[in-house]
Amino acid sequence: MGGGSVAKDHPWEYLGASALSAAINYPLWRASAIGQSGFTVARAGLLANVPPSVSPYVHAFAPPYKGMFAVISGMTWARAAIFWGSDRGRDYLKQHEIVSDTWATVLPPLVVSTMVQCINMPIVRASITLQNPESSLPTTRAALEHIYQNHGIAGLWHGMSAGILKSVPKYCTAIVVKDYMENALPKADPLSPNYDRDRLLRSAAKSSTAGVAGAVLTNPLDVIRNEMFKTNKSLFETVKLLHAEMGYTFITRGLGKNMIAVAIPVGCTIFFTDVLIQFTTSGQ
Repeated sequence: MGGGSVAKDHPWEYLGASALSAAINYPLWRASAIGQSGFTVARAGLLANVPPSVSPYVHAFAPPYKGMFAVISGMTWARAAIFWGSDRGRDYLKQHEIVSDTWATVLPPLVVSTMVQCINMPIVRASITLQNPESSLPTTRAALEHIYQNHGIAGLWHGMSAGILKSVPKYCTAIVVKDYMENALPKADPLSPNYDRDRLLRSAAKSSTAGVAGAVLTNPLDVIRNEMFKTNKSLFETVKLLHAEMGYTFITRGLGKNMIAVAIPVGCTIFFTDVLIQFTTSGQ
């Protein structure tokens, strides 16, 4: 995920990296969905002696994996579109000098991630609904039909504003930090016998920093969004309520889970993209 024409020349590497990251991190997404939604995991059998704070993660790795194909497919195209579209958009805006370099970095992820969130919202809601251990719905299609029958067409996009509030800043932050690290980190020496390894280590530093930044800096928005779901209050009322209850410490609530649910998948996507691009261009 460097500069120049990388995005233009390697769209399949972006897609492959997103697919790999989505498949590996599916159980973490499932555990996060269960925990953040307040679903109850029955502590029986394997989970009988597991602490409540750990049981969602143990449950997430066990079958049945309802909605897994839809989740992985949705994450794959969404992250590929966001990262490829952001890098390609940045290159285009800079090449044609349409806006300043700062706006060339910020505008593409802002626009693309917003569009992706709007398109993906019905699948997101149906997939999260399926993760309720008490749900009898068997498939994503059944969940979509259930939501439509009970809440109408608008119900499929319920919570979209909160979803945008969560996702758009996360990806904008991660991509801005990724691009900053790409320019700030020293380049690997092509004449070094450890050139390939140095490139991978450089990418690991860049991707992990971007993933952590996206999780940490947007954690307050995750807290606000989840509280809005729970209380059904407005954004202003929610912030006021959180501050009254916890002071400014509310911005760190649930940070550990957010690091797992956000930092790892985003960091993996960036790193895997660099790895695949490095692999496919190594013989050129």
